[in-house]
Amino acid sequence: RTTEKRHVTAAQKLWNACQEDIYKKSYEGLYCTGCEQFYLEKDLVGGLCPEHKTKPEHIMEENYFFKLSRYQSFLEKAFANGRIRIHPEKRAHETINFIKEGLQDFSISRSNERAKNWGVGVPDDPAQKMYVWFDALANYISALGYGGADESSFNDFWLDGDILHVIGKGITKFHAIYWPAMLEAAGIFPANGIDILVHGYVTIDGEKISKSLGNTVDPFALVEKYGADALRYFLLREIPTTEDGDYSEEKFAQRYNGDLANGLGNLVSRTATLGEKHALGSLQAVDGPLATVPAEPNLLKRFQLHKCLETLWTHVIRANQYVDEQKPWTQSGENLERTLATLAMLILNIALRLRPFLPHTAEDIFKRFGVDPDAKTTDTSLQLSVKKGEPLFKRISNT
Repeated sequence: RTTEKRHVTAAQKLWNACQEDIYKKSYEGLYCTGCEQFYLEKDLVGGLCPEHKTKPEHIMEENYFFKLSRYQSFLEKAFANGRIRIHPEKRAHETINFIKEGLQDFSISRSNERAKNWGVGVPDDPAQKMYVWFDALANYISALGYGGADESSFNDFWLDGDILHVIGKGITKFHAIYWPAMLEAAGIFPANGIDILVHGYVTIDGEKISKSLGNTVDPFALVEKYGADALRYFLLREIPTTEDGDYSEEKFAQRYNGDLANGLGNLVSRTATLGEKHALGSLQAVDGPLATVPAEPNLLKRFQLHKCLETLWTHVIRANQYVDEQKPWTQSGENLERTLATLAMLILNIALRLRPFLPHTAEDIFKRFGVDPDAKTTDTSLQLSVKKGEPLFKRISNT
């Protein structure tokens, strides 16, 4: 938390480390309290903040500024040589174009009065509080012990680690321009550079969901009603990772019923019911090639999480088609054993790939088949204890 003592210590150490690039001056401008930033007239849409659709305040006061203009060349080179990497590429182009337009120094403090006396105090100036972005961005390193008695985690995970910031598109400038410049000024830019994954917004009727617009949807209510994994699935599958995506109850119900209840849920239910009835105990009779589910490392590396799930669901569809083709309820003996073993292995492989996306669902599947996914065993020596259980996902009724 940014109210913790360790954070205050770290933020003030960062401020002092950037001291050569900090100066004080009077400033007058248009300020959006929702964004916590100043806007130029040209950046407004119809005189309103483009993010919050509210009219900015006209502010005039004396604040501290950071010499961002001094880091123009550094940032251009950092993007050119790959020390700063933004995903997707179009966000990188937007950021690079913004830098090329010429960088302006930015305010990093505000008066106690405007800050309502809340926030981290500016070192040696009791009348000022750190501006939210200088304070908030420092949380990445204060959480690792920067400025504390033991900086080993900071050294391991920040200075020598792999950094990935996952952010909304509205705050790209702060993470891709302000933050790297501050780190360079303080002499703590990560050795391996920084990756920044920029996602879009969840929208309703094309409008960003926000408290100020009054169009929020309570995620806790959805989780209470349908489960956390169902909500996770919709957000990860329906909405491209780096783009905007629209939410509606109708779209949610379609994905839920089609992919989860009728797709994965029905597959697991049919297989587990037959597996329990016929005491499926091993996978020795499995038809290996039919039961494989390859990993998709390239999709993950490109942060195409929706594509990962889209690909994974082709195996769910394939498994259900296999059930319909084989009609295991009409089989017996070796044929039934092979069909059920193949389905069980296919489902377990699907669950293994599904684990990072729908952890509770994957765990439920493993339990239904009596399998420890972390056990060191070969597929054919895996012993099963199949229990039908309740449906993974109960259908959403149209009524």
